[in-house]
Order: sequence, then structure tokens, then C-alpha cells
Amino acid sequence: MAPQGSDLAASGQPPVLEADGTSASGVLLVSGSWTIETLKDADSQVDQTLKETPSVKQLDLSGLTSLDTSGAWVIIRLLRGLGLELSSATPINPDHVSLFEAVAETNLTAPTTQRNLNFFIALFQKTGEDVVEIYKDIKILAYLAGEIVSCLLKGLIHPRSLRITSIVHHMEHTGLKAVPIVAMMSFLVGAIVAQQGAFQLRKFGAEPFVIDLVGILVLREVGILLTAILVAGRSGSAFTAEIGSMKMREEIDAMRVMGLNIIEVLIAPRVIALIIALPLLGLVANLAGLVGGGVLLWAYSDISLSTYITWLRDAVAINTFLVGVIKAPFMALIIALISCSEGLQVGGSAESLGRRTTAAVVKSIFLMVLVDGLFAIFFAAIGF
Repeated sequence: MAPQGSDLAASGQPPVLEADGTSASGVLLVSGSWTIETLKDADSQVDQTLKETPSVKQLDLSGLTSLDTSGAWVIIRLLRGLGLELSSATPINPDHVSLFEAVAETNLTAPTTQRNLNFFIALFQKTGEDVVEIYKDIKILAYLAGEIVSCLLKGLIHPRSLRITSIVHHMEHTGLKAVPIVAMMSFLVGAIVAQQGAFQLRKFGAEPFVIDLVGILVLREVGILLTAILVAGRSGSAFTAEIGSMKMREEIDAMRVMGLNIIEVLIAPRVIALIIALPLLGLVANLAGLVGGGVLLWAYSDISLSTYITWLRDAVAINTFLVGVIKAPFMALIIALISCSEGLQVGGSAESLGRRTTAAVVKSIFLMVLVDGLFAIFFAAIGF
């Protein structure tokens, strides 16, 4: 930025930093040119002044002839070194106000770390910060959930507000395109469960009972849980990255200025699409897991496919299948809400985007496992 001031010809004057000899009130006089050309001299004078640790209460900028961002930063550094605020520098030329304000806002000093904190105090401090962060997350999730319910109720009156095209688009990306990887993963997991079960039960002559193990485990727990974890890593991280990138590029602010409802345009279609897609992916995962178990037992234990299907039909009841189906929409809601909320909290840096994307996946998986455990306890308690 070019030097600012009423007398640009004075930009060649050397910078001067000296105490006011006519006053004992602690005033430092700043005069001359404080620009990139005189930066080295100005910086050395500031260092010398800070080493002397004078009792200064005010900077007198009346003699300042020209200034650019480099000089403004040196003066701000002087003020901070003296423990003063920008208001202690007077009078400020109106042409220089914007420079000082911009530098003061963008060049904040890094917070000092208290290395001498007691270990237990530091532990309690970190715990308190985490509790506050959890409280903020709960507020954001509650707000998003309420807004989505409002959008759904509004959609009953005005169906076009649901943005069916956007919902179908996200269903394709989160559901249809995830079918191959979900089917392959579930097939392999079902085969692994069957192999390990057959290997262990063979010692007791109860190898056919591995069919019960595969059927119940895949349908009640493994199928939907592994599918939800895969969706959290695949689609949840994509939601956070997409919304976070829009936040960084200020596209969300532009949409608000245009009068668009961010929840209705960005959040609701993703949530609805995932709630529909995840149960369907769970069905694919269950089928692939059972097929994987059957193929493995046919090759490893000489159990024919017809015997496998007959035994499986007797071992698995309808409630075993319904347990996984009931849990799927709740897991989808957790993934979508957390991913979108983390995306809305992205700051202006790539580091913030990466941190929030990681947090979205970790939080989603943790809460899904927690909810799955609660469902398991509940269904066991009611005998379902």
C-alpha cells in the first residue's frame, strides 16, 4: 500500500521516536516518515524504546508525516509492547485511521501459554473447555433439528419448498453411488464372521449354529452399524467439506443477502436424502452380509446353500430384521445434523475446514455407537 498523508513529499524524512522533553506525563513523540522505506530504522528505534521500558501513557502522532501498513504495524507493535491501546495514540490523521484499524485487527498477538500451570489445573481447564464446546454443539444441533422440522411442516403445505430435485441429487450421491462399496464391505464382513464362527464352533460339533450367529449379528448390529460408519466417512465428510467451502468463500452470506433460507436450501435436502438413503443401504448391506456368510460356509464348511437358507429362515425372526431398520433413520439423522453443523462452523482457513471435517466424522461415529448401544439395551429390556 502506498504511503498515506497530506504531504507525500515528506516520505523521505527519517522516522523519529523520542520522549517529550517538555512534559513529565509520559508522552512519546512519533514524527517523520514511517513507511516501508524507513522500516529498518523505525523498527530499531522501537526495539530500543521497549528495552528501556519507559513509563509511557500516550503516543503523540502529530508529527507523523507519512504512513503505510508497514509503519502502522511497527507503531501497533510499540503500543502493545508498552501495554497501551490504540486509543492511546493521538491525534491520528483521518487518512491513517483505516490503516491502524486494519493492522490492529489482522495482526493479533498469539495467546501466551501458561506453562507453569499445575497438571490438575490444566486438566480441569481442558475439561471445562470441552464441556462448553459440547454445550455449544448441543445448542446448534437442537436449532438445526427444530428448523428442519419446521421445513418439513412447511413442505406439507407448500411441497415445492422441499426442493425435490436437490433431495434426489443427494440421494444419488449418498445412496446409489455408495451401493458397490457397501455391498463389498458387508459381503467380506459376513464371510469373516462366518469363517471365525465356524472355526470356533467346529471344536464343539456345533458348526451349523454359525448360521444363527451370522443371521442375527448381521441383521441386528453389524450390517447397519458398518453401513452408517461408512456413510459417515464418505457422505458426512462430504457434507462438511461442501458447506464449509461455501462458508469460506462467503457464498452462504451471499445466499442470506439474497433472502434464501440456508436451512431450507442446504441442510434440509441433505438430511432428508440421508434419512431415506441409509435404511436402503442397510438393506443392501444385510443382503450382502448374508450372501457372504452363505458363500463362505458353502466353501469352508460344506454347508449347502439350500441348507443355509432353510436354517437361516428358522433362525431369524422378523423382529431381528426390524431392529436394524428402526435404528437406521436415527443414525442417518445424527450423521447429517453433525456434518452440516460442523460445516457451518468452518472459519476462513483451510486448517479450520480440515479440523471441522475430522470432527464431523469422529463425532458422528461416536454418537452412532452410543445410540446403537442404547438401542441394544432397550430392545433387550423389552424382549424385542
